[in-house]
Amino acid sequence: MVDVLTPDQRAYNMSRIRGKNTGPEIKFRKLLWSAGIKGYRIHYSLLGKPDIVFIKKKIVIFIDGCFWHKCPVCFKEPETRTEFWMKKIQSNIDRDKKINAQLEKDGWTVIRVWEHEIKKNSSAVIKSIKEKMEESQ
Repeated sequence: MVDVLTPDQRAYNMSRIRGKNTGPEIKFRKLLWSAGIKGYRIHYSLLGKPDIVFIKKKIVIFIDGCFWHKCPVCFKEPETRTEFWMKKIQSNIDRDKKINAQLEKDGWTVIRVWEHEIKKNSSAVIKSIKEKMEESQ
């Protein structure tokens, strides 16, 4: 399939994708706050740049985009430049595994939340986070 956008349009669209304060991240922080879960840091300087860090409890949370990290539930392979995108996405997955292993080795509890979980099942995600926080006391 041929890309329906011009190279300039595609470049503009891709330039609008952000790594910080994404929609799912903001929604997740609002969910944490409304559930009374406080005391976290955002944009904390730590390996892998976690989205949420609970320093005292040594818990990090990553909010993974379903496309960028190949969600097993809702990932759809791109129709254009498939080889490029699959290589890029696989490198994201490989990097995530390395980061998880290193953080866990350093004593951190790593939680990864899929973008669709925040949208469709936020109460279960919050419940899981609360359980992890209670375990680490």
